[in-house]
Amino acid sequence: MDIHRWLRLIAGTFVLVSVGLGYFVNPAWYLLTAFVGLNLFQSAFSNWCPMMIFLRKLGVKP
Repeated sequence: MDIHRWLRLIAGTFVLVSVGLGYFVNPAWYLLTAFVGLNLFQSAFSNWCPMMIFLRKLGVKP
């Protein structure tokens, strides 16, 4: 898998987990959902996401 597929997989996982935590544990977890959404929104315009730094360091191919 390339870096963009990994990025979408991680973002989707974070959203699903944070929505579940927000519903079952504490609504404050919805802030994590908003943070992930905001990062996805800005990456659409800048073509850069902070998670890409970590993925590159882990050796994920571009």
